[in-house]
Amino acid sequence: MKNQYLFIDFDSTNYKRRILWKIIGLVCLFLLVALSGFWIGEEQIEANMGEKHLSPSLDHPFGTDWLGRDMFFRTLLGLHLSWKVGLFAAVISTVIALTLSLLSSINKFFDSLVTMLIDLFLSIPHLVALILIAFVLGGGVKGIVIGIAFTHWPSLTRVLRAEILQIKSSEYVHISKKLGKSRMWIIRHHYLPQLAPQLFVGFILLFPHAILHESAITFLGFGLSPEQPAIGIILSEAMKYLTMGMWWLVVFPGLSLFGMVVIFDALGNNLRKLLNPN
Repeated sequence: MKNQYLFIDFDSTNYKRRILWKIIGLVCLFLLVALSGFWIGEEQIEANMGEKHLSPSLDHPFGTDWLGRDMFFRTLLGLHLSWKVGLFAAVISTVIALTLSLLSSINKFFDSLVTMLIDLFLSIPHLVALILIAFVLGGGVKGIVIGIAFTHWPSLTRVLRAEILQIKSSEYVHISKKLGKSRMWIIRHHYLPQLAPQLFVGFILLFPHAILHESAITFLGFGLSPEQPAIGIILSEAMKYLTMGMWWLVVFPGLSLFGMVVIFDALGNNLRKLLNPN
């Protein structure tokens, strides 16, 4: 019976790994699509009034808009821009979470301070705080990145803080302290190796949220400027033409954004299940 349970656990782990590899393949595909924005020139998204309002075809897979611009290339540029904003924001937010969680390990005062900050930011809706920060900073890429980074760290910080509390009570940490090891040595050799899996999974899970919130506030008019081909701008501009039957202006950019968010979210969740089956 014991061997049977072990066999089931092993088979379940292999199944999770197969699912994970399939998701990684889709992630690589989306990354290639997003990175293709580096090679798209202005001539590929320039206005052409002779080809406006064209429905999807072989020449224009996503159709054209009211100015005759190719929606396929505009969508690729929008995904590329969302990918860059999400990446920078997720990296900064992850660094903030790591810094605060390590700060909470110093003593009870800093732990209480970090806990208070976590509760404070979690009590404010992400979108409201993000809009306020982006508005104060004048919008644009800088305002969006800083706004997302400063509103998405609390959940990851709470997870890392709980992990550090467990590590602090470990016997090997007490032995290192008795041997006279410095705090930085303990952080470098004990805390960071243990926190690395949680940190990586947390970053992967922050990434799709950053992309989605960037598109949301850009759609509402508080984010990127209208001159930039962001997905939020594309969807916002297309809403007035939706009643005219130009469904492709909304469907293809929206599905592309949704697909990127879902795939990266699935990657983070499956990584978390694989690293922590319990």
